Amino acid sequence: AEVESDILRRVRALLRELDGHHPSCQSDRGMLRWTLHKKIDQNPTTSCVLVRILVKELERAERGDIRHYIIPLLHTLMYTLIQAPCIPDELCARVYDFCKRLLTLPKPFCTIGLDYASRLKVERTAPGTLYQRMVISEQSLRSAPYPFQERIFIFADPELLPEAICTALVTDTKAAQVSQSPRGCMSYVVTHALQAALGDTCDIHSLRARLQALSPGNVEHWFQQVVAAVECAGSEGGLERDQHTAKLETIYHSLLGSLPAGDAPQEGLQGTPLPNPNISFHLWTEDEQLWKELVLFLRPLSQSCEPDCLGQDLEPLEIQDILPDCSCCEQSRFSVLSTDSGIERDLPAQEEPCAQCAPCTPCTADTEHSRLHRKGGIKKKLSPLDSVAFLQAGSGGPGGKPAGKLPRRSGKPPEPAAPLQRLHTARVVLLGDDRILGRLAQAYHSLRKRETRRVFLTPRLNLQFYHIPVVPGQLHPSAAADHAGLDELCEVARYLGRTDPWYESNINTLCHMIPKLATMPSLPSRALVTDLFLTDVIAYYARMGTQPVCFQVHTVKVLFQDPAQEPAEDVFLTELLTQVQESPSHRELSTTKRKTTLDGPGIDLTVTYRKVVLSDREKELALALRSTGMLMKAIPAGEAEERGCLSVTITEIIRISNLAGRSFSAVANRFKTRNIKIRSPEHRPFTVQLDKDSRRTYRDVIGLEVSPCLEPSYCLQKTRTMKCSPHEAEDVGLVKYLPKSLLLPINTFAGAIQ
Repeated sequence: AEVESDILRRVRALLRELDGHHPSCQSDRGMLRWTLHKKIDQNPTTSCVLVRILVKELERAERGDIRHYIIPLLHTLMYTLIQAPCIPDELCARVYDFCKRLLTLPKPFCTIGLDYASRLKVERTAPGTLYQRMVISEQSLRSAPYPFQERIFIFADPELLPEAICTALVTDTKAAQVSQSPRGCMSYVVTHALQAALGDTCDIHSLRARLQALSPGNVEHWFQQVVAAVECAGSEGGLERDQHTAKLETIYHSLLGSLPAGDAPQEGLQGTPLPNPNISFHLWTEDEQLWKELVLFLRPLSQSCEPDCLGQDLEPLEIQDILPDCSCCEQSRFSVLSTDSGIERDLPAQEEPCAQCAPCTPCTADTEHSRLHRKGGIKKKLSPLDSVAFLQAGSGGPGGKPAGKLPRRSGKPPEPAAPLQRLHTARVVLLGDDRILGRLAQAYHSLRKRETRRVFLTPRLNLQFYHIPVVPGQLHPSAAADHAGLDELCEVARYLGRTDPWYESNINTLCHMIPKLATMPSLPSRALVTDLFLTDVIAYYARMGTQPVCFQVHTVKVLFQDPAQEPAEDVFLTELLTQVQESPSHRELSTTKRKTTLDGPGIDLTVTYRKVVLSDREKELALALRSTGMLMKAIPAGEAEERGCLSVTITEIIRISNLAGRSFSAVANRFKTRNIKIRSPEHRPFTVQLDKDSRRTYRDVIGLEVSPCLEPSYCLQKTRTMKCSPHEAEDVGLVKYLPKSLLLPINTFAGAIQ
């Protein structure tokens, strides 16, 4: 009763925090969920008590229609259930029935309810399945019945975060992986699956001793046996629970064999640790670094060449994959710079055969191939990551297309390709403020354009984005001048916290906590806090945050004062800021000063935009005004505002004439739009800054055009459709079913609650 009372008190404290009643001790903010789960880890037998309490609180929230309690309680319950050594079936049945009742509620309740109901259905048939699948995928353990892999990529911009924070996070993520090994993780899976199925009858002490005494090869053998049995029972049309228990009991007795019973008495149910997921920390120093890391996750370089060959040619691999018919030919089919017209009749009458290809039958016998062989081209040196062969080789694994050979001329139809499966999941966690999210929008747009040209990642990789706001104690002077407070740099995180209270409670509290923990002195207490708390919170967020909130990416076309300079195109996520640029020359400065005296500060602008009204009709408007600057916000300031609209604020200068003379006043002109064009009729320059990042500032700008960024695949298909039907104004054919706008999804625990 005392333990149950303590757990109930902790759960009620969680609910009070969701209501906005924060704990009296500020250091406890964001740690209530963590301390609750750590208490259960220390005493795993209390997991059933916690699950029972959480089920009662969920049913009470359902009766009282307190919906903002439901998703946090459900996530807490499922995270406990996954790690619990054994949960009675009647308790799982109550949770399963509750999840089914969520299907009558709007999104995201029905979405989360359906997901958890399907998982619980499998868990009830084969206990331990959820734990097993999580460990296998997160640790990339080889398993044919469940070949999925996951990895957490943490990206931080070293120019935005202090070196102390980056160093501390690198140290903590590495320390979290040191104590883990594939053998240990396999032993965890075997132990947890057998105990979940057999319950109190499982001698956990003898089982651990037996696994410790086995060789790594034997541990893997029993691991494969257990995984096959659990996955067979968890699949559709699999074994019943009693049959599954009998099968695992047979494996249990075979594993222990004639091992004598341990001297220590049985202690009942014992917990099995949940290993930390595979986390890699990256300092974001290159524009294409995100794409490269994702490609290497799908296709590690070690599978095709040595790690030190990065930046060199993969000629042997390319010869085998691209020219399988002629193994002795060393001429790879790279792009060449040709000097002829490309027409066969324009080629020379005689072509000297390749000396190395002389003994090769296909090259000498086929005169047509000999005539089309070109010499003297410029061989293009490619990085292994840009190599076609490298990407083709990446599809040879599970879930990918077989590499195969190029079709010959025999007329034999090619073998049908196996459907691709997304066996890999990359969970990309962005540490920082809105500036790193603006950089993510750039990288995501570049990745989508690359995938449109040559698909590789999309059919094979499930890509998930997460955001943990981190603001250093002191801002860079340029950033401090542009933004009054630290919270101004975390508009996206604040919006996510408003839409998802569980995100606000567990993630937004890290905004100021991570810098404090990183700068603490290196004491044993600090190591205990950071290694357990930060790693666990990141892992919990990546595991349970599955509901995306999609933000519209906007594209901007920048026109420069110099006519010879090509217009620039860029994208932004959070905001665009324009300011009057100081005139560099003395002549322009004197002209500007004289005009300022007559017309007031700022420059003349013409603004053309489509105004968004409540009826969702767009009205074309045009303005001519004098302004000192403009701010476009893409993140809604309130929950009621629609995502995808730009909130534009123009600082307009109004001239006032009275008896005292001429004076000027600044008036904020506000409106909402999706498309806007700005021009400076006098070609007076201004600056444009994107996503609050001073590094992304354009100077000498005289015009810009802003509109929602289109999905590159939509643009490509639209272009193809227009070639076939140039007179069709509306989307027809496949274009109608493609997403039109480019949306950046950022995962939270609940998504956008309706």
